[in-house]
Amino acid sequence: MTSPGRRRVVVTGLGCVSPLGIDVASTWEGAVAGRSGVGPITRFDCSDFTVRFAGQVPAVALDLGDLPVKEARRLDPVVTFALAAAREAVSDAGLEIGEDNRERVGVSLGTGIGGLQTLQNAHEALVKGGPRRVSPFTIPMTICNMSAGYVAIRHGIWGPNLCHVAACASGTQSIGEAARIIERGDADVFIAGGTEAGVTSVGVSAFASMKALSTRNDEPQKASRPFDTGRDGFVIGEGAAMLILEAYEHATARGANILGEVLGYALTADAMHMATPTENAEGSQRCMKLALADADLSPSDVDYLNAHATSTPLGDASEARAVRSVFGSATDQIPVSATKSMTGHLLGAAGALEAIFCIRALEVGMLPPTINLDKVDPECDLDHVANKARDTQPQIALSNSLGFGGTNASLVLGRAS
Repeated sequence: MTSPGRRRVVVTGLGCVSPLGIDVASTWEGAVAGRSGVGPITRFDCSDFTVRFAGQVPAVALDLGDLPVKEARRLDPVVTFALAAAREAVSDAGLEIGEDNRERVGVSLGTGIGGLQTLQNAHEALVKGGPRRVSPFTIPMTICNMSAGYVAIRHGIWGPNLCHVAACASGTQSIGEAARIIERGDADVFIAGGTEAGVTSVGVSAFASMKALSTRNDEPQKASRPFDTGRDGFVIGEGAAMLILEAYEHATARGANILGEVLGYALTADAMHMATPTENAEGSQRCMKLALADADLSPSDVDYLNAHATSTPLGDASEARAVRSVFGSATDQIPVSATKSMTGHLLGAAGALEAIFCIRALEVGMLPPTINLDKVDPECDLDHVANKARDTQPQIALSNSLGFGGTNASLVLGRAS
């Protein structure tokens, strides 16, 4: 499935921080159990907000290793989440980074917004106390690439250091572009994924003003309901997800445990509207087709799909039409999960977390469900893994990420072989 001269890229480690848990084990356990990580916002007073719930990372201490407490306090949550997820992924891979290999290791992280809490804090300090009250860490903790930079600093990584800002497609793009760099031989290993910390008063109120969020304040755990007739908007979430990608030869040479493989990847643009998908979903159709072509696979080879499916009326129907168009007669044989029903929408980290769900599904033979799917919208008629995990043995998974600005990204992932 790999063209001549193109190196195979495998996954050897996973790490995450999510509304379902602060590591991969607890997050996966929650997903398979069909547990919702959505609940009332506890971090700030939102009593006068039209939306008062989100998918928040559990309020427990994250494992940041030997990072000094004083330094940790300066970090925006978007960086803290990234550090915790990257630390777990590196440990899971049994990866040692030192003087002999640090130039061949890279970091590729995505985020949709960056350090929003830091920016909000700085503005409040400016209004209340004037310019002298603005922290000197405001810019370093606000800029989007600081998460990638800090992961590199903490792990002593000297290779390519990339930040991808592509709204909801950021995490998927980060994984795909890292795989491309490894394929062509410019690096051997990457920490790749996404991080987001948009559950702030500004973030929630801004998305609510767009009428993009569900307003089920009385039933927050039932608010994210992709493909259901009662869906009324997405649920904002937060967290980070990281994968260790390696050249196959590099992984086998060090005796790494291979969890899965990146087989294909593609990007396209709708070039239509900043937030609304095209009705015929032509851009996402092309993206899935190109990703399958990149993997040298046909639609009938796919036996699991993790949909972007955010629980918006237009978006879910558009994606379902795209899936039908791409997979044709094979559509009804492809199980579909919409895991945002449990985590909410992690924005720039969503695609990376969903890639982890795909790798785990391929590895253990269990598909996480779409919860809150009580009545399937006729426009979204697919083989939904509805409300209960499905025991099966998928070999090839496809994961979609469709972002604001009309940016689309698809990954094709394979079972370890």
